[in-house]
Amino acid sequence: MKNKHFYLMAFLVLILVGCKKMDSSDYAAESADMVVATTDEIPEENISDPNTESYAGLEENPFESPKKSPLSTFSIDVDNASYTNIRRFINEGQKVPKDAVRVEEMMNFFKYNYPQPEGQHPFSINTELSDSPWNKNSQLLKIGLQGKNIPMTNLPTSNLVFLIDVSGSMSEENKLPLLKESMKILVKELRPQDRVSIVVYAGSAGVVLEPTSGDDKEAIMDAFDNLSAGGSTAGGEGIELAYKLAEQNFIKEGNNRVIIATDGDFNVGASSDADMEKLIEDKRKSGVFLTVLGYGMGNYKDSKMEILADKGNGNYAYIDNIQEANRFLGKEFKGSMFAIAKDVKIQIEFNPKHVQAYRLIGYENRRLKDEDFKNDAVDAGELGSGHTVTALYEIIPTGVESDYVASDLKYTKVKTDETNYSDELATIKFRYKKPDGDRSIEMVNVIPNNKISLERSSSDFKFTTAVAWFGLKLRDSKFISNNSSSDIRRLAKSGLSNDDEGYKAEFIRLVDAVN
Repeated sequence: MKNKHFYLMAFLVLILVGCKKMDSSDYAAESADMVVATTDEIPEENISDPNTESYAGLEENPFESPKKSPLSTFSIDVDNASYTNIRRFINEGQKVPKDAVRVEEMMNFFKYNYPQPEGQHPFSINTELSDSPWNKNSQLLKIGLQGKNIPMTNLPTSNLVFLIDVSGSMSEENKLPLLKESMKILVKELRPQDRVSIVVYAGSAGVVLEPTSGDDKEAIMDAFDNLSAGGSTAGGEGIELAYKLAEQNFIKEGNNRVIIATDGDFNVGASSDADMEKLIEDKRKSGVFLTVLGYGMGNYKDSKMEILADKGNGNYAYIDNIQEANRFLGKEFKGSMFAIAKDVKIQIEFNPKHVQAYRLIGYENRRLKDEDFKNDAVDAGELGSGHTVTALYEIIPTGVESDYVASDLKYTKVKTDETNYSDELATIKFRYKKPDGDRSIEMVNVIPNNKISLERSSSDFKFTTAVAWFGLKLRDSKFISNNSSSDIRRLAKSGLSNDDEGYKAEFIRLVDAVN
């Protein structure tokens, strides 16, 4: 009986100790001059579960016939979050989720040696046609855009509003602490004429730094240093407040931008993807651009970040370490934060005389309806100062047998006029708007049917093809007949030039790490 009383008393003591611990929990998110949120309970989002990361499902673009689908239309994408997120998985020794792989973002992580534009347009157009390394009967067409590199002194004045997630899920070392150090890198790039504000959100949203000159770096950095994590995530309320502040301090012909830094785990306010999409589409009309910075792992919500960037005239990067912060927010500050063209769309028409079928590699969630190309109300991607954008099409030449297209169809054979456009592979059109413009400007280029061997192709062609190939391998693509890591590595090494920062060499190490 004594033993029973002893165990009962011990059990009650454990309960009381546990209650005391819960009562003393304090998840206050304090700012420079306000408390954002407090709660008496440990928020569920503070518990890191590796299985709660979310990625939007992607279905690979199929091969299409130029006779049945003569046009291919898509928006450019300068995001590169997918590549750094993949790098994080591989470096952690984890399997990369298929839907985390967006091939175009992998290709566009790297910079290529495209010529600067000449004349009135803000970007140059570069094309190259060569053999496919993964399907022996296919060819690859590379399309490269190079944004004009504008000196910092000539860039417009900035009105930047930082929107910082300080909810409970941001307390981990690779989230809010890394975020703070990242922001300090960006602050160093600011000029005296630039203005910075900071909004935070957790259980509620509030302004912690009113518009402040970029010259007052100490005050800006102190405001970041004073942030701490706690509470649930009122993401919708934070977005509303950040855009309101940006609009109140709007600089005509300036660089007006909201910079959201978060793990994407919105679970209060505008919580559904549909709500978030509608909210950010409405805010886009204000003329304020958007940059989305993703942090952390375990509960990372890539799917929500994609919606924000895609629908909000924005770009999206995943910051996995301080080196990546230094690259995106320091070395590539101009390209990341200053748009030189917006709503950039590409439309290509392949010549059926030379092209039996074509397939756009990647850009699955950037495809547009053909009629959207000339519709200025339809949103598309932005291009930053000095940015490069690369796209690849896989082409099955006319007359070549392939496992990926139907053949010997009796009723759908259409004779191609042998006399017209015999030297043209395709015609490609571009539309873009000036950063403060409402009407699009069109550019047209003809692509000659001038294929060169893979061995004679440029270093840029070889390297970006190797990156796309690796992405298709990670996605377990049904459209590649060869997924040899050693072949991918060999091709990447043959294109290893212009790599002062070592990012291309790092890519080869990632290839080596995946069987």
